[in-house]
Amino acid sequence: MPEYGRNVQKMIEFLVTVDDPARRLRNAEVIIELMGTLNPHLKTIEDYKHKLWDHLYQMTDFSLEVDSPYPMPTPESVYKKPEVLPYPQDNIQHRHLGKNIQALLDKAMVETDDEKRQGLTQAIGYYMKLAYANWHKEPIHDDMIKNELAEITGGKLKYETGGYRVHFDNNRDRTFKPRNGNNNSGNNNNRSNFKGGAQGGQNRNFRDRDNNASGGGFGNNNNKNRKFNKNKNNK
Repeated sequence: MPEYGRNVQKMIEFLVTVDDPARRLRNAEVIIELMGTLNPHLKTIEDYKHKLWDHLYQMTDFSLEVDSPYPMPTPESVYKKPEVLPYPQDNIQHRHLGKNIQALLDKAMVETDDEKRQGLTQAIGYYMKLAYANWHKEPIHDDMIKNELAEITGGKLKYETGGYRVHFDNNRDRTFKPRNGNNNSGNNNNRSNFKGGAQGGQNRNFRDRDNNASGGGFGNNNNKNRKFNKNKNNK
């Protein structure tokens, strides 16, 4: 085992040749302490000394005979290969959209309520746009989503690009549309108007303050000039 180094391997090879069982046990315990010092990260493992003893037996090719506190492992248990994990072999028809899209399509196609069915269709269309955006850097058009969704479902689901209306019980309809730049532009205009109004008010305050300051300054300067001229005439 390379992580313990060549010198530890030589010590273990000498340990196997020791005839006295008591001396062999003492030397094995010293080697175990040395192995723990060389690999301190093993001390974080629960019952790490059991693992060190297993490594000691493994480096002697399971031929060490010593009264250790742990039983000697077998080669079958040490070199046992893990069981193969079963991997699903489902044939995904639309790999670029993922596996769960088929479940969503099946649920939408069996929906009897027209409002819920159209809502599921719009949600699937938004999800398809999101999936495309993860793989393509080019903009995704609604017409492409509409055509592909109709092709996948055989024309059973129709994605509406201009939004769709939902009827509520209180005789109030509402149109859901995808987000565009109009709302943002309106927010920007409001923000700019607010900013301009704030700046305009600040500028007016600054101008008034400057005028007051300048008027007071001119008056003080006139008084100083008048006093200076009077003193000069007296001289």
